Amino acid sequence: MDIVFPADQQEGTEAVLAQWLKTPGQRVAAHEAVAEIETDKVMVEVAAPAAGTIAEVRIKAGDAVNPGDVLCTFTPQGEDAAPTSDKATRENAPPDSLPDTEAATGSEPNRSQLSPAVRHRLLKHGLDPGAMTGSGRGGRITLADVEAYLQRQQATGAEPQTTRTATSASTAASTAASTAASTAASSPVLKPGESRQVPHDNMRRRIATNMVGSLMHTAPHVTAVFEADLSAVMRHRAANKAAFAARGTPLTLTAYFIAASVAAIAKVPQVNSRWHDDYLEIFADVNIGIGTALGDSGLIVPVIKHANEKSLSKIAADLSDLTVRARAGKLKPADVRDGTFTISNHGVSGSLLATPIIINQPQSAILGVGKIEKRVKVDQVDGEDVIKIRPLCYVSLTIDHRVLDGYQTNSFLGEFTRTLENWPA
Repeated sequence: MDIVFPADQQEGTEAVLAQWLKTPGQRVAAHEAVAEIETDKVMVEVAAPAAGTIAEVRIKAGDAVNPGDVLCTFTPQGEDAAPTSDKATRENAPPDSLPDTEAATGSEPNRSQLSPAVRHRLLKHGLDPGAMTGSGRGGRITLADVEAYLQRQQATGAEPQTTRTATSASTAASTAASTAASTAASSPVLKPGESRQVPHDNMRRRIATNMVGSLMHTAPHVTAVFEADLSAVMRHRAANKAAFAARGTPLTLTAYFIAASVAAIAKVPQVNSRWHDDYLEIFADVNIGIGTALGDSGLIVPVIKHANEKSLSKIAADLSDLTVRARAGKLKPADVRDGTFTISNHGVSGSLLATPIIINQPQSAILGVGKIEKRVKVDQVDGEDVIKIRPLCYVSLTIDHRVLDGYQTNSFLGEFTRTLENWPA
């Protein structure tokens, strides 16, 4: 039987077979992942429909795939199958696959304990998981452990410990060449006059294409900037943060920005829309995407669906769940679909103002939130000007000028800031 790439699993404009998790002849359990497909948004695992063995691989790692493509042929358990020995499986495995066990020392973590995002990062940098100490449950290696390891190596100038294999001489030579290329690309140590080349991954290429297309070819971008006083929000958060934490939900400022966006969209519904050549499609559902940085691996935008129907508590819980899964590489295609509006909380990385923040097509606007700083603000008290120190930030709305004009833009930002500044205690 054939294992195909399902149409409902692709989210993005391009998909690439990132790696095979199983090789021909290797035993596979029912519903066990056999391959990973990378799009510009998520990493998708393709699972075996039943227990059995991989018969023949039809698409190589690194090749583009489309919905409906046959990835491999599969022999269900009980039918004519001739699974190879474990040794033969290791020797026939692709050079870029991580071993299930470490024959020499027995110290390398079992591959099943590594998440798709962790395996992808280890392969990308040619790293040996046996050189790391896992901080996850049961000692599992997390994405944060890999990033911390790379940062330590960069700080000390040490060479990363690359993947060890127990294979034939030809496979070992191929692996060494691949590892050397990966190490050379990722190493931060360069001699004077040298440079390094880091190949674009699929996510980075698609981000580049989408951003250029949005800014240069699709929508005329215009940005307006307001200043928001977060004193009321800060008071509410301080009073409720512990209670939220007791329920297992972090109460972040982004949750307030989502709720305030819902209020502003209720006043200016055109912000929650999509431009068509003959009409403007205004959505009843407010599905807010949150730009989430993945370090050097790019950016992803998980979507909080039906935010207009949710309380602050539910928004905070959904936001925490999506953010954690995004950074662990565990988002599903449905988690990044159907967004109608996007927030870029760029201030978390230190910027006061970013412009233009490029619209996430085919949406009509994107909100930017800058770094929160204590700044001097002049207020009036009993008719007198009084200088106060307030937690302030710049908020911007970048619009598609085909859809929105200055009046609607400023109305949105006015309602957004009023909602934050008058947040009930």
